[in-house]
Amino acid sequence: MFKKLEILDEKDKHLRKKSIESELPLSKKEKDLIDRIIKELTYSQIEKYAEKYNLRPGMGLAFPQLGINKRIIVIVHEVDDGEFDNYVVVNPKIVSYSNEMIAAEAGEGCLSVNREVEGHIKRYARVTIEGYDMDGNKLRIRAREELSIAFQHEIDHLDGILFYDRIDPNHQFYTEYELRLI
Repeated sequence: MFKKLEILDEKDKHLRKKSIESELPLSKKEKDLIDRIIKELTYSQIEKYAEKYNLRPGMGLAFPQLGINKRIIVIVHEVDDGEFDNYVVVNPKIVSYSNEMIAAEAGEGCLSVNREVEGHIKRYARVTIEGYDMDGNKLRIRAREELSIAFQHEIDHLDGILFYDRIDPNHQFYTEYELRLI
């Protein structure tokens, strides 16, 4: 039985709060919720399930989007057609990043923002994330390109930042000459 998650809308004040560090290891309730998040994010990226369950495509979700202000993020990254890598990071921190900046050419979206938002968001092309897995083991993840953008987007949620906060109102769009668009 599949039951959709109740993802908060951008107007909800929970999304603007800075999240607290999460205690480790995670509780069974938190681990069960992470399993549901992984399932929904995976289904949302597979067309037949997305249609069947009326899911908007998404590759990441942060606990604050479910009204839980803990520093936990989940990313389901499609690495090949129908093949996914799952990332669950508790108390993530960006510990290093590239000088090169990129932006998603089509812009970014968010499961909490149910409208089109136009503009490019400058992000680091490569980031290194440190944090912990669900059992409290230390993690170190190097991410690049699309995955790097996803990590930065989800970590922003933990600090009460929505992606459109990062769109420069004086320079909403970049050309390939100004910034590498992916």
